[in-house]
Amino acid sequence: MANWQGVQAQVSPDQVGAVVEAAARELAGLPLAVLRNRRELGQRADAAVRTALRPYPVQVSPVQLQAMIAQVVAKVGGLGFLDGLIPPNSHEFTDLLVNADGSVWARRKSAMNFEDLHLRPSKDEVWRAVEALLAPEGRACSESTPSVDVKIPRNRELGFGGARVKTLHPIIAPGDGYPSLALRLFEPEPVVPAQIVQWGVFPAAVLAALTDAVGARLRVVVIGGTATGKTTLLSALCHGIPSAARIVKIEDPEEIWVPHPNVTTLEARWAPPGSNVPSYTVADGVDDALRLAPAYVIVGEVRRGDAALALFRAMMSDHAGLTTFHADGPEHAAYRIGIIMYSDAAVRTEAARGMFAEAVDLVVQIGWREDRRVGVGIWEVAGLAGGEVKFRQLWQPGDEAVAPTARRRG
Repeated sequence: MANWQGVQAQVSPDQVGAVVEAAARELAGLPLAVLRNRRELGQRADAAVRTALRPYPVQVSPVQLQAMIAQVVAKVGGLGFLDGLIPPNSHEFTDLLVNADGSVWARRKSAMNFEDLHLRPSKDEVWRAVEALLAPEGRACSESTPSVDVKIPRNRELGFGGARVKTLHPIIAPGDGYPSLALRLFEPEPVVPAQIVQWGVFPAAVLAALTDAVGARLRVVVIGGTATGKTTLLSALCHGIPSAARIVKIEDPEEIWVPHPNVTTLEARWAPPGSNVPSYTVADGVDDALRLAPAYVIVGEVRRGDAALALFRAMMSDHAGLTTFHADGPEHAAYRIGIIMYSDAAVRTEAARGMFAEAVDLVVQIGWREDRRVGVGIWEVAGLAGGEVKFRQLWQPGDEAVAPTARRRG
């Protein structure tokens, strides 16, 4: 390293960049065990930076030295090729994928389909990124635990809304030896109704009618396909909840931002393999929510029949409620919910449909049209006839306003 005495110049930004790159290259082959040990990694980064500085006859202050060490630690022990794709470095994407062949794909916020980013990180780079994502949660992807789910918490200071991570080991996702990785990036700030209008999903008058319906305690199910923006729309609709109302929301994982003064979040937790820690399901969360004096019960997404049963019971007992569900239309939603309630909770189909008709007031569908998200329709639940849930459409694309609903809540 350059002597502190008798040097000729201050270190330049270009030299700092060159030193950081050289030190990072020297540490590129470190084993994952070292990368997980931040103290040891810091010590090695210190030595590598000092070595990289030797060719430069420059003066480096202790503060500059520590800054370079920190950059090397972040570069080597961070997310590597993913760093430039996620906040705070990028806010372009909603989803990132690494396939088993090492290809990297992304879906932009305004796009329906994924695009190949033409990045080809090495297997070691991808495994290091997986390690960096899972290690803070005490998890690892291995042959004994080949399927791992974790949530990265939000960091508002960095403009990072958090993420849901799915990792699959090559033993169950064979290819070229790469782990398969999927990241769903959450919004960094609460979504306001004006954004939904700005994105062209619904006209302003239609979205105002929906938020008014939420404020009037009508029970709403938002439906659509994968990545259509169901949760984003639900977040915006929550702005219709009166500020005096008490909210309890249940999610798996937490994703919805509700800018409200009186809100409690319950988050599902699945027991790790081999653990004695019991799971905490969405249905458990709904049951607990009813003991927390809610006026509104919000379930981020209904995936299982036991969660649907718990939520419908809550909504039938004078609690306003909102949720999302994967379905291609209102009839399909009633049909699918009946199936999962039967398979997961042993609820007979006729009873499930009856509960749907009693518990749900409005169904709102969002989808894709010509590579952009749009509102597909709004329906009120018109009751049960012949064992089937009946619907009346209140709005479709092209309508200027939402027709009045006959559904009323006290």
